[in-house]
Amino acid sequence: MPIDAVIFDIGRVLIDWQPERFFDRVIGPERRRAMFRTVDLYTMNDGIDRGDDFRGAVYGLAEAHPEFADAIRLWHDRWVEMASPHFPASVHLLHALRARGVPVFALTNFGVGSFEVARAAYPFLDDFDRRYISGCLKVMKPEPEIYRIVEEDCGLAPECLLFTDDKPENVAAAAARGWATHLFDGPEGWAARLVQEGLLSPEEAAHAA
Repeated sequence: MPIDAVIFDIGRVLIDWQPERFFDRVIGPERRRAMFRTVDLYTMNDGIDRGDDFRGAVYGLAEAHPEFADAIRLWHDRWVEMASPHFPASVHLLHALRARGVPVFALTNFGVGSFEVARAAYPFLDDFDRRYISGCLKVMKPEPEIYRIVEEDCGLAPECLLFTDDKPENVAAAAARGWATHLFDGPEGWAARLVQEGLLSPEEAAHAA
């Protein structure tokens, strides 16, 4: 069946997301390694992605680990630096699809508060036809429920959806529901897949080459 909508993940597809790299730069690799061994930062972030208050979750964890409190608070206070840079070639593909009249959705594990910060920094996040944000939905990829919500809301058959994500488990969960999928490993491969599907011409996708 033809593809009726294209769905983008955001982190590591449109915006880079490597907290370890940020902390290596700001507090140094040795202290960063010690902090990540001691403090469960990613579980905290999962809570934010499920709807926990952004500042409250980060500052609460900082209070529980006073030896790393200043550094932990940076997860909130300097979040945009952590979630950067954006990938212009991927943004180009988003805009090229919309210029062709192809509906483009976002399906992302993102907190409510952190997504608002991201929107202010990256205006292209307002360019989707529909956005499915885990923090708003209170469910995350790769849980089947979030994919069902997308299907129910957009009203399109699963096989008419083409989804790209950088995490194999998220792609596999979408494929299990019948979605067309692409494991994102860079904008060049994603551009080639969009051309292969007939959604863009090679010229329209050329910025990503």
